[in-house]
Amino acid sequence: MNPSLLLTALCLGIASAAPEFDHSLNTQWELWKAVHRRLYDLNEEGWRKEVWKKNMKMIELHNQEYSEGKYSFSMAMNAFGDMTNEEFRQVMNGFQRQKNKKRKVSQETIFASIPLSVDWREKGYVTPVKDQGKCGSCWAFSTTGALEGQMFRKTGKLVSLSEQNLVDCSQPEGNHGCQGGLTDNAFQYVLDVGGLDSEESYPYTGLAGTCHYNPNNSAANVTGFVDLPKQEKALMKAVATLGPISAAIDASNPSFQFYKSGIYYEPKCSSESVDHAVLVVGYGFEGAHSDDNKYWLVKNSWGERWGMNGYIKMAKDRNNHCGIATMISYPTV
Repeated sequence: MNPSLLLTALCLGIASAAPEFDHSLNTQWELWKAVHRRLYDLNEEGWRKEVWKKNMKMIELHNQEYSEGKYSFSMAMNAFGDMTNEEFRQVMNGFQRQKNKKRKVSQETIFASIPLSVDWREKGYVTPVKDQGKCGSCWAFSTTGALEGQMFRKTGKLVSLSEQNLVDCSQPEGNHGCQGGLTDNAFQYVLDVGGLDSEESYPYTGLAGTCHYNPNNSAANVTGFVDLPKQEKALMKAVATLGPISAAIDASNPSFQFYKSGIYYEPKCSSESVDHAVLVVGYGFEGAHSDDNKYWLVKNSWGERWGMNGYIKMAKDRNNHCGIATMISYPTV
């Protein structure tokens, strides 16, 4: 199965800054390189610095407008600062929605009282934030996150599961290692082989390697998986009653690349074209309970330095914003 084509890159034209601002940026650039341990050759340094400066100026402009109330979220420089948005999407957003692949959507209705807010981290369902590195394996992290939660629900024990096992071994089900994949294919792999190794027994390398799954080290299994209807109500019911749920979103915009805090609402977001797999671990609202203040609590796989210690609050009940309910599923155990 061929992966879907990447979206066309967004070109950001940023006006040149005053000399003193450039001097300040030069100082920040040197500090950023030190913090993120970047070493370039002379040819690469110049243009990486220009990319970083453009990103920094975009962030500063956004945060100025955020302080004026024009946005509901802030941005910040992070480890992706020297990457163009096109590079970022190619490397980090590895969810591949394949054409002509029909999903068996569950029509099951979950009858239960639905609370106004949920956070499964508080109940022990969620492992610490992980980091996929420069490997398009978001789909594997979304898969393990959902399965970790369901195994905890079943056994009362939270065991970190192996993304590397999925990256190395689920090609027969249609995944492509660091080049992308689908959570459903990953759930199918676990079903096919009868288990998934623990993180401890099969640690993450961030590179696609030879499969060495060992059934003796399996820490989880599935009996199947459920694809939910493309409705935020269905996602809310599932999150409220079952635990963390796998989802896919449009993470292609620069504002997502440098998200820091607040409720993420991006007018340029697509509700159909999704390119990044994440884990919905809860939902809630800030301040008064109105549509503009409601959010999905989403666990990302870009390390704790990104966003809110690795998490993002995404706008909820605003017409499937960023496609949060477009491809939602969970494993049965």
